[in-house]
Amino acid sequence: MEVTTQLPRFLVSVRERCNQHLERLLPAAEERPEVIHAAMRYSVFAGGKRFRPALVVGAGKVFGAPEAALDDLACGVELIHTYSLIHDDLPCMDDDDLRRGKPTLHKVYGDGVAVLAGDALYALAFEVIAHCGSPEVIAEVARSTGTRGMIGGQVADILLEGEKITPEDLEYIHSHKTGRLITGCLVAGAMLGDARPEELEMVRAFGERVGLAFQIVDDVLDETGDAETLGKNPGSDKDRDKNTFPKMHGLEASVERAVRLVEEAKNALVLPERDTIILRMLADFVVQRVT
Repeated sequence: MEVTTQLPRFLVSVRERCNQHLERLLPAAEERPEVIHAAMRYSVFAGGKRFRPALVVGAGKVFGAPEAALDDLACGVELIHTYSLIHDDLPCMDDDDLRRGKPTLHKVYGDGVAVLAGDALYALAFEVIAHCGSPEVIAEVARSTGTRGMIGGQVADILLEGEKITPEDLEYIHSHKTGRLITGCLVAGAMLGDARPEELEMVRAFGERVGLAFQIVDDVLDETGDAETLGKNPGSDKDRDKNTFPKMHGLEASVERAVRLVEEAKNALVLPERDTIILRMLADFVVQRVT
């Protein structure tokens, strides 16, 4: 599955623009209380592809959204993503030592500061997203991160860890803890433009499939990748007896399901009046890592 040079250039452009904007938005490490601001910056600038901002910008460009609003939304969702990773790495959650090739935040600053840094990033995220001037966009992102979205999926993941679960349980966990924010990025980005209600529903259907495929691919990479590539210790899901697609369905079937979901996502995006090439390439990028 070949991805043209257009996508790498787009991803680099979004990452650089997002990092520049985040540099301006985050409090300086020297601002009191210094430790929390240094901790926030440590995690935000630890690396990462800025894939969720790319989804925001990609969807926004399809529907002609203003660039300044997309900058704020893209940075806001990246702050939310970073907060979720900080909390996910804590000893009371996944207890990970590495994230993006660096020691996890709680290993450097302690558990208490890590919790508060995550909280602070979440608060800052909505302050930034509010600059977009759209209550509907704020509500969309909030829904995607709350108990009917990312947090709901994380709760189910914790409660069902080590338990024998159904395929429906597994799909609920994955589609919520990862998929809902990915979907929210796409829908919110489209909302900032001139997307019609029926177009938003197509974008939502696209996002739901891409989001589930993304987490399935992460499950596969946890078993097949290495620490240098992943930026974290591989095999941690198996060590904690977490519920994953490879554990339930096997590696080959998991990859096939992810590929099928991406094809379904692209088929759901029937927008003949719009140029959707970037969204289609972003969908292919999700499974390119394992195909």
